Amino acid sequence: MSAEDPVLYELRDSGVAVLTLNRPERMNGWGGGLAAKFYTLLDEAEADPDVRAIVVTGAGRAFCAGMDLSAEGNVFGLDESVRPTPEDLRAHLTEAPYHDGVRDTGGRVTLAVHALPKPVIAAINGPAVGIGATMTLAMDLRLASTRARIGFVFGRLGIVPEAASSWFLPRIVGIQQALEWVYSAEVLDAEAALAGRLVRSVHEPEDLLPAAYDLARSFVVGRSPVALGLAKRLLYRNSATAEPLEAHLSDSLAMFYTSIGDGKEGVAAFLEKRTPEFTGRASELPRVY
Repeated sequence: MSAEDPVLYELRDSGVAVLTLNRPERMNGWGGGLAAKFYTLLDEAEADPDVRAIVVTGAGRAFCAGMDLSAEGNVFGLDESVRPTPEDLRAHLTEAPYHDGVRDTGGRVTLAVHALPKPVIAAINGPAVGIGATMTLAMDLRLASTRARIGFVFGRLGIVPEAASSWFLPRIVGIQQALEWVYSAEVLDAEAALAGRLVRSVHEPEDLLPAAYDLARSFVVGRSPVALGLAKRLLYRNSATAEPLEAHLSDSLAMFYTSIGDGKEGVAAFLEKRTPEFTGRASELPRVY
C-alpha cells in the first residue's frame, strides 16, 4: 500500500485494524476512488481472522468533508437517464444500472459496516460533513476530537440524508434530535455532538486515536470473535423486534452454538484461571435468524 492510496490500512497488534481516509488535500472528500477502496478494505477486514476490530479516522485536518463536489456530470455518480420506481430498485438492486447508477455509495458502505461481525469505531478527528457524518452512524461507537465539526447539511444542498442515516440516526440520538439536526443543517461542534449523544466521548487531538485504539483493544483481547459478532447482530436486530419472544428465539440459538464452540474454552479458562485461547472466527458465525 502506497501513501497515495485513498484509504490507508494498518493492522496493529491485538488485531486492531486502522483505516485512514487519505485524501487530505481534499479534506478526505468522498471521491477519487475513496469509496471503492474503503468498501474493498472492509471486505478484506471481514475475511481476515487476524482483524478483530476496526478504527476509522482521517488523514490531515479532516475526517471527511463530504462528497467531492468537483466531479463532472452528476456529482453523486448517479445515472440521470433512468427514472427508477421503488419496485424497480427493489427488484434489480444488484443489477445495472441500479447498483451503480441509482444506489447511493454511502448506503452501500454503511450496509457493509453494519454487516461486519466485528466492532467498528469512528475516530472523528476533524470536519465530518454529509457522507462524512452519515458514514459514521453505522459504526458501533464514535469518538471525537475537540476539533471535530459534524454536520447533516443536506438541506442546504437541496438533497436528503443518505447512507441509510434515516434508520441509524434516530436510533442513536432519538427522533426529535435527529429531526432538529437535519432540519437546521447546522454544523455541530464536538460538545454539541456529545450533548446530543451522537459521540461517546471528546478528546484532545493528540489523544483521539490512542483512545480509540485502546477502546477497540479492550473489546477484543481475551474475547471470542464469534461471541462478539453474534452479540453485535443480536443487539442491532433484536432492539427493533416487536416481541421479546423474537429475541428469545435468536438468543437461544446463539447461546446454544456458542456453548458448544468457544464457550467450552471460555469456561475451561475461567475455571483454570488462565487466559482463554478462542479459535472461532467472526467470518463463520452460526445462523441464528
